[in-house]
Amino acid sequence: MQPPTGQPPAGKRWHTREDSGIRLDAALRWWHDDEPIEHPKIIELFNASLILDDEGRYQLRIGQDWCYVQVEDAAYEVRTVDVTPDARVSIRLSDRTAEALELDSLQVDGAGVLTCRVKQGRAKARFSRDGQYQFGELLEQGQDGGLVVRAGERQHPVALSLESLTGSV
Repeated sequence: MQPPTGQPPAGKRWHTREDSGIRLDAALRWWHDDEPIEHPKIIELFNASLILDDEGRYQLRIGQDWCYVQVEDAAYEVRTVDVTPDARVSIRLSDRTAEALELDSLQVDGAGVLTCRVKQGRAKARFSRDGQYQFGELLEQGQDGGLVVRAGERQHPVALSLESLTGSV
């Protein structure tokens, strides 16, 4: 298929790999030319196809096709939190991958939503409501009064406070 030539229709623009018109907003909603993408299968395809390239730019890669996309804040959503048999905390992301949760990267944003670093620290993930609830189920007060994550018989201190988490799940 040949790329379009000439002027685009009124009120429209031609898209390129550099300027696809696709963005992921801070609430993890997909948009194209400022119109929300609402079809669940397209959303799932975009979530599963989002990658961070070697230059730190986000791309959608679908088969041989690709384009750059604008990511406003977090690129991935933490959908579930599990404890592995070897007592590690594991997260499953919106791109259908799983990885160990980097507890040192946990933060609470201004809206009370947990975030963390993923993809070897190169990208940000935002916890879903379910993911944040599951993580909260692992929290306990440690002997020193701070919060710890219980994973099996192990306790891992976290730099979070009850105040920052209050009302956030």
